[in-house]
Amino acid sequence: MSKNAFAQAAALADALNAAETARAPIAPISRAHPAATELDAYAVQAFNIERGLKSGRRIVGRKIGLTSVSVQAQFGVNQPDCGILFADMEVPDRTEVPAGELIAPRVEAEIGFVIGKSIEHPDVTVAELVSSIAYAMPAIEIVDSRIVDWKINLFDTIADNASSARFVLGSTFHKLCGLDLRLCGMMLEKNGEPVSFGAGAACMGHPLNAVRWLARVMAQEGRPLRAGDVVLSGALGPMVPAAPGDRFTIRIEKLGDAAVSFQAKT
Repeated sequence: MSKNAFAQAAALADALNAAETARAPIAPISRAHPAATELDAYAVQAFNIERGLKSGRRIVGRKIGLTSVSVQAQFGVNQPDCGILFADMEVPDRTEVPAGELIAPRVEAEIGFVIGKSIEHPDVTVAELVSSIAYAMPAIEIVDSRIVDWKINLFDTIADNASSARFVLGSTFHKLCGLDLRLCGMMLEKNGEPVSFGAGAACMGHPLNAVRWLARVMAQEGRPLRAGDVVLSGALGPMVPAAPGDRFTIRIEKLGDAAVSFQAKT
């Protein structure tokens, strides 16, 4: 990376971090940098990951985004993107997100995985991947954007840690044996009303396809998935906006449910 590119990435990371800290979204950063690439966006993301680590935050996993074919077409890409999960991003199942912590949160229903054995090889096979996964469980990803009104393109979302904010893991953990994650149905309820539907096949045809993609990318970069890592494999249906006082429950066939609330304003 050139000196100018390094300085630019650092400045954009500073702007995103300030927006998150102040809960004050900024204009799309891609507008001022129309020639910026996907690699440039990951460089911005990396600055804020390093900032987090230096402040004492701890990486516990990764999230995969853009796993839907229709969403990939919207962004003009043919593969997913990814971001980091820090330990302080976890919200325990059936608890609430404190008021005022996020800007414009949205909720997605996903299948989460816990890695049981490190995946070191970039040419990992499906069989090796399956043997390396300890558990699958229902998961909620709460995405947020530090970009005003969610007016994002591919550069904006990657730079912004793939628009990640919080995550919830359901309380039922399952071995993969006997599970057909491709056909499992999903329903997301908002305040008791069904608002989003989907199935495992919506995630790159099968959630394990997404996890395999991530495992290969991470191994190529020398940062392989390790035992204990959480992986959020991607949305099974449309994301839903959240407001103070809302309660969300996801139900995924064969895996169980998970729930989260957003604290009402006082």
